[in-house]
Amino acid sequence: MSDDLFKSKNQEYQEFLVDLKERIQRAKVRAALAVNSELILLYWQIGRDISQKFSQHKWGAKIIERLAADLKRAHPEWKGFSSRNLRYMRSFAEAWPDEQILQAWPAKITWYHNCTIFDKLIGLRSALNQFIQFSKK
Repeated sequence: MSDDLFKSKNQEYQEFLVDLKERIQRAKVRAALAVNSELILLYWQIGRDISQKFSQHKWGAKIIERLAADLKRAHPEWKGFSSRNLRYMRSFAEAWPDEQILQAWPAKITWYHNCTIFDKLIGLRSALNQFIQFSKK
C-alpha cells in the first residue's frame, strides 16, 4: 500500500473513530439525564405520597424514621432513602405540588442540586421573616 493511500485511509478511519466516540459520549449523557429525570420523578412521587399520608392519617415525625429504615433494608444498594432525604422529598413535593414542574428545571438537575437550592430558599425565607419581624419593632 502506498503512503498516500495509507494516509488517506488512515485519515478516513480517524474521522470515523472521532465520530463514533462523540456519538457514544452523547448517548452516555442522554442516558444519564434520563436516569436523573426518572430519579427526580420517583423522589417527587415518594414525597407527594408521604405528604398525603401525613395529612390523611395524622402521622408523626417518627414515621419518617421508620420509612427510612424499612426502605434502606429493602434497597440497601440505594443511598437516597435516609430520613433527611425523605423529608426533602416531602418538602420538594409540597413546594411544587403540580407534577408538571418536573418538565422544567427540577428534573434537569441532580437531586443534590435540588436539595441545595431548597436549603438556600429556606434560608432566604427565614432571613426575610426575621428582617420583617425586626422592622416591625
